[in-house]
Amino acid sequence: MARAARHGRSAGLFAQLERLGGCADPIRLDGHRTDIDTTSGEIVHTVTAHDLPAGALLVRCNNRRTTRCPACAETYRRDTYHLISAGLAGGKGVPDDVAAHPRVFVTLTAPSFGPVHNRPDSGRCRCGTRHRPDAAELGTPLDLDTYDYTAAVLWNAHAGALWARFSIELRRALAAAVGLTQRVCAELLRPSFAKVAEYQRRGAVHFHAVIRLDAGRRAGDDITPPPDGYGDWHHVLESAVRVAAGRARVPGPDAEGTDLPSHFVFGRQVDVRPIRSNALADGPLTDRSVAGYIAKYATKGAETATGTLDRRIASLADLDRHDLTDHARRLVAACWTLGTRPGLEHLLLRKWAHMLGFRGHFTTKSRCYSTTLGALRAVRMLWNETRRRAAAEAAGHPLPDPDTTLVLAHWEYAGHGHTAGESLIAAGLDRTRQLGHEAAREARAERDEEGADDAR
Repeated sequence: MARAARHGRSAGLFAQLERLGGCADPIRLDGHRTDIDTTSGEIVHTVTAHDLPAGALLVRCNNRRTTRCPACAETYRRDTYHLISAGLAGGKGVPDDVAAHPRVFVTLTAPSFGPVHNRPDSGRCRCGTRHRPDAAELGTPLDLDTYDYTAAVLWNAHAGALWARFSIELRRALAAAVGLTQRVCAELLRPSFAKVAEYQRRGAVHFHAVIRLDAGRRAGDDITPPPDGYGDWHHVLESAVRVAAGRARVPGPDAEGTDLPSHFVFGRQVDVRPIRSNALADGPLTDRSVAGYIAKYATKGAETATGTLDRRIASLADLDRHDLTDHARRLVAACWTLGTRPGLEHLLLRKWAHMLGFRGHFTTKSRCYSTTLGALRAVRMLWNETRRRAAAEAAGHPLPDPDTTLVLAHWEYAGHGHTAGESLIAAGLDRTRQLGHEAAREARAERDEEGADDAR
């Protein structure tokens, strides 16, 4: 910090760190950029990494995990919220009348791999104790030695394939419910979905999903309601989801070993609930509440629920450097051990041991559900570029015209994270940013209260 101040780079360093938006672990890039005017051929501007105040080009890490980078995870959470909300209430290129389509909120869980400490409706666990909601032992096995860790991690590894099988069975169940062949039903109906994977405390993945019923292939890519004349579509969709969840089945791995499961299925706990429109106050599940619920879990992993790791390991010895529970340690060790068995190499269990075997995407959606995360990022980048150009023009330093400027750039990875001085500055900027958000919330609350008074 003293060196930056001595060379007159403090203001530039503050501005460079401010543009990161609070990223806690930025990527450091080394290289150069040259802007050339295509009409005259002259060099308009050139910059190298050493010319920048931080001595490197800093870009956001864009990590979705809250434990790794809260700022980038918050951006990911908001994008996910808008993606889910657009498919429920419209917007972002989705018509507003999707709020009238049949929609359900589905939770699909894993089967049992052994009794665990829990809080049943009776209030008393099998161990005879009434656990507090925040008890550390919740989700851990009653007997670590008899818990089926092999089946648990292999179920996680096949969870993505099991969801794919569920989507196939759902289309079959819809066709059977309306008495049509699958081909004809596909012309009339199209189930669209968005889902998120969440870890239970026992370390098993389960899925939360929004499933919406639209018109089928006859409508093309247009999102229109399903046709009339086939009964109550809400009831048909709920029944079809339950049937598909019960029929979904994936064969076990083709590997030697009598301890390996022969197939994988969902657990008996299947929750299917209708989603109400935001305009209706009589339903506990509204568009906003469901979108917020799914977006919240999009930024969490196994480390949040089971206390395991949020990054890959190179060997089991790495576990000694972390404070893990015995249950989490055994789950990771099971992945590591199974990763070398013949016939299981394709599951990449060692690579995804920190994820307890699950290697699928946490947030996925069908093509026609709503917009994409990439489209949301593109809009944000365009908005930031527009702001940057407006600020440069206001300061009397207009940026080169992108239509007549050729950009030659080469950047390569040079590390990640802040230096000690940058960390101190970033902490101060983050605190200032938080105070600004708090002031904005208070101002909005005052405006809302004044509006309510005026209405009264």
